[in-house]
Amino acid sequence: MNSAIASTHYSSDDLAAARAGDLAALQRVLVQSRQNLRRYAEYHCNINDTEDAVQESMILVSRRIGDLRVLESFASWLFRIVKRECNRLKRGLRMLTGDAITEDIQPTCSFEPVELRHDVAAALESLPPHYREVILLRDLEGYSIEELAQRLGLNREAAKSRLHRARVLTREYLMPAGSA
Repeated sequence: MNSAIASTHYSSDDLAAARAGDLAALQRVLVQSRQNLRRYAEYHCNINDTEDAVQESMILVSRRIGDLRVLESFASWLFRIVKRECNRLKRGLRMLTGDAITEDIQPTCSFEPVELRHDVAAALESLPPHYREVILLRDLEGYSIEELAQRLGLNREAAKSRLHRARVLTREYLMPAGSA
């Protein structure tokens, strides 16, 4: 499984061009990815769903590659998409057959109650601006610690410290009164 990820080599020029909208580069990236995706899907999918998972994943990648922020994370992003697609297909089959849907194929994204979203928004709003910014950049925008440090003009340790303090303050805000 990890050997498929490790053996995947993409031209950084092709990835950058595909992300920028170059269809020929996108096609080259997808062609280079296909065999490894298939191998990975064979491991994670029901045998009859392998090709469907690969096809759906490639369609999703072609639509969303422009959203990829860090080119170096392309391979892991690609394999996460395939695994999520395999799990979606497994859930669909189990819903049809009435079999139990186990935790390993539960959806990774679930909708939170509206109240919780309001509480989180209020918690973020209560933070001082420098703490709010670091949480939004890291947890919403997906910045790495290095990117955070560079963006905020801090060293790595200071960025990590600020992020930790922001999360602690947010957690304290969200905890029910009297608990700790």
